[in-house]
Amino acid sequence: MWDKPAALNTIADLLFVAALLGLLYAGVAYAVRLPVFSIQAVRVVTPLAHVTREQIEEIVRREVRGTLFTLQLGPARAAFEKLPWVRSADVRRQWPGGLEVALTEHLPLARWGKTALVNVHGEVFEAAFDGALPVFNGPAGSAKEMAIQYDHFRRSLAAIEKTPGEINVSPRRAWQIRLDDGMTLDLGREQVEERLRRFVAAYPRTIARMSSPVDRVDLRYANGFAARVPGLPPATEPRQKRGA
Repeated sequence: MWDKPAALNTIADLLFVAALLGLLYAGVAYAVRLPVFSIQAVRVVTPLAHVTREQIEEIVRREVRGTLFTLQLGPARAAFEKLPWVRSADVRRQWPGGLEVALTEHLPLARWGKTALVNVHGEVFEAAFDGALPVFNGPAGSAKEMAIQYDHFRRSLAAIEKTPGEINVSPRRAWQIRLDDGMTLDLGREQVEERLRRFVAAYPRTIARMSSPVDRVDLRYANGFAARVPGLPPATEPRQKRGA
């Protein structure tokens, strides 16, 4: 090889390029850690209703480490998403020394029993909330289905100026609505929307005209429904009543 000047020159050139690249890498690695590139400001660009300034400052103190170039955006984003009211977070670098944070908060739709909340997407999350919300009671994994049905129930009952205050669904998917005035509607498992539609259509000429308050309406009948008035003995159930 030593008698091949061309090969030696090529090797020398390659070694020089490698050394130069090594120096450049070391220089860049050093430069990106300089204090001039440290994170000087974190700006939240979305309006917030539930996430507090103190919560954001705590995340910044604990998770925002390094410089504009060395900060790991993935862990920073995950830290913001652990906040109770945050559904999703987007964290971006902002030249020369800032971060831009966009937070999407949960929009509460209902309470999930006594332990959590349900957002408008049917997702269960845990957070403190003092406002008035309807209550969902159902088996695990049913929150999204209940959110969809609640929207249908709410729109249907608005025609008779009623509002669902509590939605219950059993493990066998039997539905029940407790209205804001205390009346309970038993819908069963089958033809839930049709049964409610029939009740809404008949309500103005039936229950709305009754002199005594009705506390429960059983809609699990083929061609009608039964209403219970507190203090009166229950009527004998007709044979055409369906079991669900």
